[in-house]
Amino acid sequence: MSRVRAAALLAVAAVALSACGPAAEPTPTPTAAFASEEEAFAAAEETYRAYIAASNAVDYSDPESFASLETFTTGAYQSEEREGLSQMHAEGNSNVGDLKITWFRGVDVGADSTVTARTCNDVSETDLLDSNGDSIVPDSRPTHYAIDLTFAVVGDELRIASSEVVEDAECFS
Repeated sequence: MSRVRAAALLAVAAVALSACGPAAEPTPTPTAAFASEEEAFAAAEETYRAYIAASNAVDYSDPESFASLETFTTGAYQSEEREGLSQMHAEGNSNVGDLKITWFRGVDVGADSTVTARTCNDVSETDLLDSNGDSIVPDSRPTHYAIDLTFAVVGDELRIASSEVVEDAECFS
């Protein structure tokens, strides 16, 4: 999930979540696109980490910087993200600081090679500013939040197909 979507969602919903813990060990089983669940989860984590790095580099004042995120997303998720970024640009908003991944856990690999995972993200050093430079993030925003992610195989790559902010007792502020 891009920092834009996450922060906007958090600004509106102010979802309170809880602390982070160690990841469970996946059980390797063969899948259609991957030799094992472990391989699928590693590919999903690599994709998500690259996506967050690209998201942290987005400059809302430069719509050309949005394009790098499209290499990590697909379908409705990609369209919704593009719309959210365009809105941030149109409103003259800016972002400060970097989102950090606290942990990433593979959850399941579907028969169709979709991969589901959960991540705990730290937004304590981020802010969204309006065109006047004032924060638009509520003071009640948690410093950490969890997201359930679904990845789809597109060609020979995994891409983020959906995300949902969830409560997780192991990922808290």
